[in-house]
Amino acid sequence: MTSTWLGRPGPLGAEVGADGVNFAVVAPQATHVELLLFDQGSSPAPSRIIPLGPAHRSGDVWHVFVNGVDVGCRYGYRVYGPEAAGFNPAKVLLDPCARAVDGWRVYERQAGHGTRPNLDCCLKGVVTERHPFDFTAAPRPRRPWRETVIYELHPGGFTRARGAPVSPEERGTLLGLCHLLPHLKSLGVTAIELLPLQCFDPGSGPPGLHNYWGYAPINWFSLHPDYMVGHDPLQARQQMRAFVTACHRENLEVFVDVVYNHTAEGGDDGPAISWRGFGEQLYYFCDSSGCHQDVSGCGNSIAANRPHVQHLILESLRCWAVELGVDGFRFDLAAALTRGDHLAPLKEAPLFRAMAADPLLADLKLTGEPWDCGGLYRLADFPAQDFGVWNGRFRDDVRRFWKGDQNTCWNMRQRLSGNRDLFAAADVQPGRSIHFVTAHDGFTLQDLVSYTCKHNLANGESNRDGDSHNNSWNCGVEGPSSDDRVQTLRRRQVRNLITSLLLAPGVPLLWMGDEVNRSQGGNNNSWCQDNLVGWMSWDHNPAQQAMGRYVRRLLRLRAALSSWLNPSTLIQEQAAATPLQPYRRWHGPKLNRPDYGAWSHALAWSVHTATGDVVLWCGLNAFHESILFELPRCHSGWRRLINTALPADDDLPPCPRSWPQDRMHLESHSLALMVASRHCPPPLEADPD
Repeated sequence: MTSTWLGRPGPLGAEVGADGVNFAVVAPQATHVELLLFDQGSSPAPSRIIPLGPAHRSGDVWHVFVNGVDVGCRYGYRVYGPEAAGFNPAKVLLDPCARAVDGWRVYERQAGHGTRPNLDCCLKGVVTERHPFDFTAAPRPRRPWRETVIYELHPGGFTRARGAPVSPEERGTLLGLCHLLPHLKSLGVTAIELLPLQCFDPGSGPPGLHNYWGYAPINWFSLHPDYMVGHDPLQARQQMRAFVTACHRENLEVFVDVVYNHTAEGGDDGPAISWRGFGEQLYYFCDSSGCHQDVSGCGNSIAANRPHVQHLILESLRCWAVELGVDGFRFDLAAALTRGDHLAPLKEAPLFRAMAADPLLADLKLTGEPWDCGGLYRLADFPAQDFGVWNGRFRDDVRRFWKGDQNTCWNMRQRLSGNRDLFAAADVQPGRSIHFVTAHDGFTLQDLVSYTCKHNLANGESNRDGDSHNNSWNCGVEGPSSDDRVQTLRRRQVRNLITSLLLAPGVPLLWMGDEVNRSQGGNNNSWCQDNLVGWMSWDHNPAQQAMGRYVRRLLRLRAALSSWLNPSTLIQEQAAATPLQPYRRWHGPKLNRPDYGAWSHALAWSVHTATGDVVLWCGLNAFHESILFELPRCHSGWRRLINTALPADDDLPPCPRSWPQDRMHLESHSLALMVASRHCPPPLEADPD
């Protein structure tokens, strides 16, 4: 029989000591607690039950030290308290601070409902080490924001499809993803942003499908088991460290998409799995009658304004950053974390203020969505100046311009010159605005130009799910087409969109497979599609290979001309230009005569040195007819870098072509970029496919 003593209230979770383990958990309204120890993750009953009474309580924390147990011990809790406060001692609960989770072979989500005991089908926490990541062997790349290019991908779906250059046993895992790091580096990206890695509940998907994306967290500290090789939960942390180490050695940063705004426990009728059973009204926003308030669209919303909740989130961030080596985080529905009681938006968010003051998190890159599902949209006034915010206005304005909508030229000018109109109240510093045209949520780039309407019937919700306002255009035919004219137009449009993204100052984000025209068949909400719809494609036809070469060359071009395309401080507009600084001029088809009327679909800009010499000229024609553009006089002569109307490989050739003329015909739906010969970059050789 193992012996126990009162233990310590911190740190929370399970910490290994010299001859046992200290267990500590927050449950402010509980009257007493039981710690259950299990022999295995699938054990139908505990091997020992340890009662925790008033002596084991310090403030809101319940704690006990158990001698004779070690790393690998499986455990759970029963929590007793007022039924009106949501306590249900029939349920065995997962420790919110568990760093590994077991019991998946017997877990039943439905058993979290009602009063029936779930002892035989509950998840268990696993005691693990808490060693820090070895930053000496694999230091953080610490790449400046200005040099950052983010590639968002699904950690399993990137290597799961047939044709992925990964062994069958490693497909869908982080270790399998390690083999593709040279591919991503050669593409030109500098940071990998992984869809949620934190343990989530696959059973929260629609009938017959499961939650594939992972926006249904069940624990904020542990790696989801599907992303590891094997079934030993103690190996998960080591495999995560191995992945981060491999990334760092390739000079790639690792960002993780984290979901702290809601959990998999759902709303009022949701299951009790973890947080709900320890303090439903502590962790979640509830109204005066105890009903859940929801701004996440998932049934519940985390009360991140409360000290205990902040502490838990901060501990989770430290776990991933300090113990597992992660370089940054992308916060799902980050605006939801800026709400206070009664869901009131807070001028200053306590969680973000605490993060900014934490030295263990000071060297991380932090980004987030500045909106939530309750209508809050805090782009310019996001209450954390060290955050990069996902710029949904950039996505919408670029899409609308190339779609050919009216009243788009002025907004397109703002997006291509640095978003001064959106961030007027703050300096537009590198890293403040995260630009994207596509992401996991919505159409892929190929589908954006192939479908006008979403096609989500496969999700089992009668096409009701997913955004119906996509600013997409099918180029004349809905879905796949063998018409050469349609294919040519789509090829131009995908290049127009991604080129606009990568020529604009800011931090660009690419979505998995857009560089090879990956399609989801018009599904703009593939959250439950763990199949070919949601997986990366690896069998590429010649057109897809050509797109890959285009993107690689474009990223190299962006890096070579970064001082002009993405400088450390925004290039001044001509009207605001100051001496000794480069500046930008705006044009239409005629020099110095931009047309921002509702009817206009043509725009051009040029960048000049402080002495007035022209460096770059870019023309954009979203009209359905060709337009003749005047070029500024260039003393050293022009060279053509890009013309999206030309055939593949000539649209962005490795070596820029000389252009002796002072005008250029831009075909309909096309973009061109010219560079002065004296500023011409070195050859943009593309790696072999």
